[in-house]
Amino acid sequence: MPPPDVTKTREVAVGSLNNPLKFLDQDYKTLHQSLLSKKMQFSDESFPANSSSIGKGLLSEKDLAQIKWKRPSEIVLYRACLVVDGVSRFDYAQGSKLGDCWFLASIGAVSTQTDIMDKVIPAEQSFSKGYAGIFHFRFWRFGKWIDVVIDDQLPTINDRLIFLSSKITTEFWPALLEKAYAKVCGSFADLHGGFVSEALIDFTGGVHMHFDLKEAPANLWNMMESAFKSKTLMGCSTPRGTTSQNTVLPNGIVEGHAYTVTGVYQVTTKDQPVRLVRMFNPWGKGEWTGNWSDRSPLWKTVAANDSKNCLSVADNGEFWMSMEDYTESFNTMDICSTSPDFLNGSSKCSWSSQYHIGQWTAETAGGIRTIWKNPQFRVRIEKPSEDCAGGESRENILVSLMQNQENRHRKQLPHLFIGFLVYEIPREIKDDGGKYSLSFFSQRKPVARTDMFANLREVMKFFDLEPGEYLIVPSTISPGEMASFVLSVFTKHQCKKTIVSI
Repeated sequence: MPPPDVTKTREVAVGSLNNPLKFLDQDYKTLHQSLLSKKMQFSDESFPANSSSIGKGLLSEKDLAQIKWKRPSEIVLYRACLVVDGVSRFDYAQGSKLGDCWFLASIGAVSTQTDIMDKVIPAEQSFSKGYAGIFHFRFWRFGKWIDVVIDDQLPTINDRLIFLSSKITTEFWPALLEKAYAKVCGSFADLHGGFVSEALIDFTGGVHMHFDLKEAPANLWNMMESAFKSKTLMGCSTPRGTTSQNTVLPNGIVEGHAYTVTGVYQVTTKDQPVRLVRMFNPWGKGEWTGNWSDRSPLWKTVAANDSKNCLSVADNGEFWMSMEDYTESFNTMDICSTSPDFLNGSSKCSWSSQYHIGQWTAETAGGIRTIWKNPQFRVRIEKPSEDCAGGESRENILVSLMQNQENRHRKQLPHLFIGFLVYEIPREIKDDGGKYSLSFFSQRKPVARTDMFANLREVMKFFDLEPGEYLIVPSTISPGEMASFVLSVFTKHQCKKTIVSI
């Protein structure tokens, strides 16, 4: 889900990328200048260096008693650096105390895109010039970009970082980025368990597409190839095993684990094309050992140039596998992009977006039983041109609904069961600017809807609508459930689209 469309009047709007909201009202520039003038190092009282920032239930009492919060200059003998020789997915390794592989898989995807990383990690920060123990990072949260200030005190045991760390001991961008996101979510414990899509959206403010790989469309690899060529972010997950543990299977795949999709490529072996997918394990080690793995003899059957371009024999967590093994080993995949333009078959066609921040209040939280009480949004779609009729997907509209219960701690409150329904508005019904009543809904069925109402942060659906006017109704499953939401609608450019709240 994207930030507002950038226009001259919105470039400086609060919550835009150029003027992000100051998270917890902390202004980085003001604090930084004050610290420099006083020759002090920052200590963040809003995310203090104590167990409250670790969170409840994550660490044992024994571990908590051993933690010492240290600044990077106290951890390494040589000069600490924010970034050493650029940002890379091979820089970091997941800590053993925190199950945030979903977040790290997202970093693996984002770290390949310099323009996105430059948004998330603002420039002119270092441990040398202007150093005052203060750093800041930017994330997209529920329709707004936010700027998050942190100090650089990190939890250690025996002088070793207990959470995310860099394989380069003097580099600290991974640990500080994780700390900033933990602050946004409430604590490090609030990062334990999640979905790749959540962090991908928070890094980009982009549109999210979710796929059940057991019901994947026939052209999924083509979509992935288009996404890769357009530098679109992709992540995926494996199903859980019989326990909650991340069990490593005999073939090297980890159960209940998130991975990054880092490439797609087609090779020819024995005169037959083979579609390959490149994966990255955010542990930074541990790889698939089946066909097309690093030491697979199948690499000897392809052209030398293909082998040279693809094969890298190193236990760095990255590996290739066939598309068939990919859909068999993984159960879900997420694609996140600032726009679904990569789905177009024509460069003359593009997608546009609009979004609306709304609420289910005591008056408008109708639930399914009283669907007409919910917020309503009208969308008009015109017949697309021939240029927009093709592409990797025939669908011409994507609707996304994200809930926000306004709680500081990500895991403190369970998500409501949410979804949306789409109704066609007959031409004979005149638009009087008001909400549609019970009689409208009792006489017709929705033409599209979410597959189910789910207790997720976001639900989305791709579908194809005939030209006409439609009513989108976001709803919780039960009446009286109150929360804020962000409704986003993406359509192909020639589809004249206007969202009107009624």
